[in-house]
Amino acid sequence: MPFKAGLELTELQNMTVPEDDNISNDSNDFTEVENGQINSKFISDRESRRSLTNSHLEKKKCDEYIPGTTSLGMSVFNLSNAIMGSGILGLAFALANTGILLFLLLLVSVTLLSIYSIYLLLVCSKETGCMVYEKLGEQVFGTPGKMIIFGSTSLQNVGAMLSYLFIVKNELPSAIKFLMGKEESFSAWYVDGRFLVVAVTFGIILPLCLLKNLGYLGYTSGFSLSCMVFFLIVVIYKKFQISCYELGLNATSPILSNSSEHEHMCKPKYVIFNSKTVYALPTIAFAFVCHPSVLPIYSELKDRSQKKMQLVSNISFFAMFVMYFMTAIFGYMTFYDSVQSDLLHNYHSKDDILILTVRLAVIVAVILTVPVLFFTVRSSLFELAKKKKFDLCCHVLVTFVLLVIINLLVIFIPTMEDIFGVVGVTSANMLIFILPSSLYLKITHQDGAKLTQRIWASLFLALGIMFSLVSIPLVIYNWVQ
Repeated sequence: MPFKAGLELTELQNMTVPEDDNISNDSNDFTEVENGQINSKFISDRESRRSLTNSHLEKKKCDEYIPGTTSLGMSVFNLSNAIMGSGILGLAFALANTGILLFLLLLVSVTLLSIYSIYLLLVCSKETGCMVYEKLGEQVFGTPGKMIIFGSTSLQNVGAMLSYLFIVKNELPSAIKFLMGKEESFSAWYVDGRFLVVAVTFGIILPLCLLKNLGYLGYTSGFSLSCMVFFLIVVIYKKFQISCYELGLNATSPILSNSSEHEHMCKPKYVIFNSKTVYALPTIAFAFVCHPSVLPIYSELKDRSQKKMQLVSNISFFAMFVMYFMTAIFGYMTFYDSVQSDLLHNYHSKDDILILTVRLAVIVAVILTVPVLFFTVRSSLFELAKKKKFDLCCHVLVTFVLLVIINLLVIFIPTMEDIFGVVGVTSANMLIFILPSSLYLKITHQDGAKLTQRIWASLFLALGIMFSLVSIPLVIYNWVQ
């Protein structure tokens, strides 16, 4: 990329090249500047020199370099928390509809593909100097790129909020009934999940969302991650406490009246194909999406480099892979074919303080997480509208309208599997597969030295497109059926 016309000679001479693991800072390569232009020797010997120069110039136009202060360990914690979410509650259901072997294959594949997509995203950030996803899209593809990334990240955040409020809708009634000493069959308007989710939204979440700054709520992320770790421990413990045979005796389904049928249902299955199998891959993809948080975490990393952030990514994804697999396998081995799309809903809190504690902890965690995600979506909307000054009336109106829409969706969407399915085949697919590979291919389209990497990125893009072409029609077909 040529230098801008009118670039001052002194600015060129004072320009420093950022450190990189693979690039030498040999001053002999930067020898002459004539008439405001860099001598051809500046980029003659290696193609990567030109890419590095381009990267530095783009940094001047994209983001100002600010040193990070977060340690590697804390960055791993932050990224792990960004990955972890409500998707963990749907993985046992996904396993029940794929079988153990097929689920493990899908989980390993999505984990490795997610790590590769993070690698592509970090390369794009390094080449352009952009530390904000929307800015990166605008830098590479202009306004359409910014709009597509905004749409994908917003849909992902809205999907996460829907899944969190769905947990409130499903779990809070059972918790209240237990605290009131009522049976699970007790029904009244004030323990209806639809009423409770509206009450929580406008009684707790709305006041938090109306605040101008929600920075302090970031501390709840640690509590949220702790709740999920606690949930995993309880799932493992309950596997050895709950008997599948006892579940069969308590079931009312006529198919379980036959002991041989019940014995068959209490045996693990390794490969399954049914109408619900189509939701498995979107659910797993939804559980691994953290891409909107990668660049902010990267920008805060102390002594940051691409290799160091890639290490953070690898550790975080491996830790989440272990947590996800253990939650899914122990949840499935407890309830087998009767596992629900929200695993927590399988456990009954009647006379079980441990389950009640987990339920309340998860409910509180998701309630406090919704405003953080909502703040991000609303800020993106205002950024898109180029609204810089704070307007109280607009702030309140947008907050209220968005919360009303989200509540209507939560009330009328029948199950969490629909949320995981839709968000998984749309925004999760865009953020994991299509966007990182498209950005990488666009940035490196003139770099002949990266032909092999471009081939892999092209295959990655093709995989994402194929995933969309196959999964979206299947999800729609399943709705119709």
